[in-house]
Amino acid sequence: MEDIQTIRVLAVDDHEMTTLGYKFILEDYSFNGYRIHMDTAKSFEEAETKIRQSVTGLPYHIFLLDIQLSSGREGPVKSGEDLGILAREICPDARVVFMSSFSDNYRINSIMQSVDPDGYMVKTEIDEESLRAMVETVLHNPPYYTQKALMAIRKKMANRIELDDNDKRILYHLSIGTKTKDMVNHISLSLPSIENRKRHIKSLFGIEKQNDQALISEARNRGFI
Repeated sequence: MEDIQTIRVLAVDDHEMTTLGYKFILEDYSFNGYRIHMDTAKSFEEAETKIRQSVTGLPYHIFLLDIQLSSGREGPVKSGEDLGILAREICPDARVVFMSSFSDNYRINSIMQSVDPDGYMVKTEIDEESLRAMVETVLHNPPYYTQKALMAIRKKMANRIELDDNDKRILYHLSIGTKTKDMVNHISLSLPSIENRKRHIKSLFGIEKQNDQALISEARNRGFI
């Protein structure tokens, strides 16, 4: 009888029903040559503990990470992106896949740069078939992206204008309705510097005389938000 390999997966999401759904679908399926064993975690701290323990125990092969995670500790809030960076450091041979409701270009491309994940699935596009296809793809021939994630990546690749992290943060905060005067609470720049950068970005986009709404629209068309 052929040996069946066990692929160990850690799914991290603060909505337990979500991870239980992944677990039911993947553990119940007959993959060719292997089976899935899935552990779950509901917070950054719980996931961190399990990742660190796996180094001296049974290693994980795949991490499925949501971006927004709850935290039981005081201090800076840690996200799934932070957890992805940690997983890369501790378990460099494991696959990292994000399973998130975020489909905006800013968030997806930020994670592409910081974590370089083996997959990104937008939750509204996840079903049983895509979950199974994701596992098979990231194990044998990564990466795996759902359609919305792939569109965000392609938009960014097609855009030749380079903006630094502060420029991208300015555009992101404009897109979610943050007033320019309030951006100093989120970005390590003075108000005059933020205003100057907005003018510079408009110049790069060729919309110097237009308003912030036009800047948001152009940034979205170019894949920055």
